[in-house]
Amino acid sequence: MKSFLFLFVFLVLTKTVISARKPSKSQPKPCKNFVLYYHDIMFGVDDVQNATSAAVTNPPGLGNFKFGKLVIFDDPMTIDKNFQSEPVARAQGFYFYDMKNDYNAWFAYTLVFNSTQHKGTLNIMGADLMMVQSRDLSVVGGTGDFFMSRGIVTFETDTFEGAKYFRVKMDIKLYECY
Repeated sequence: MKSFLFLFVFLVLTKTVISARKPSKSQPKPCKNFVLYYHDIMFGVDDVQNATSAAVTNPPGLGNFKFGKLVIFDDPMTIDKNFQSEPVARAQGFYFYDMKNDYNAWFAYTLVFNSTQHKGTLNIMGADLMMVQSRDLSVVGGTGDFFMSRGIVTFETDTFEGAKYFRVKMDIKLYECY
């Protein structure tokens, strides 16, 4: 009888430990979800007033994909596709091209919110695989309304006008909200 009881307890505990370790197949629902549009106007010779970004290094010539180019930006974020709309945030940071054989950039920036709807920041970083239609970057923290938030930002290029202007749709999903 002791061995039966021991076996029963052992099986129950084993089943509990195994079921606690199994990853959940269902995705958690975000605690906050919103879409913003990122507008980037690269500085040229004649557009000082409109430029929202500038290259601070030139590509060193290692390939045809801007490898090594570093861009600093302070871009308006709107809730619609219209560049003239009132910005709800600013994207402030940098990206650099980090692949010699294809277009790829690595972003690190802060969304700075100072509107009636939100106050605070979201910190975002990760690889932007530009040739992929939809790509995810990580939300690694925040302040204010977004205190210690974590989640993902899904990029989709909405408009691309060469090196002069591009617009990215950013679907922001936060999974940790405090």
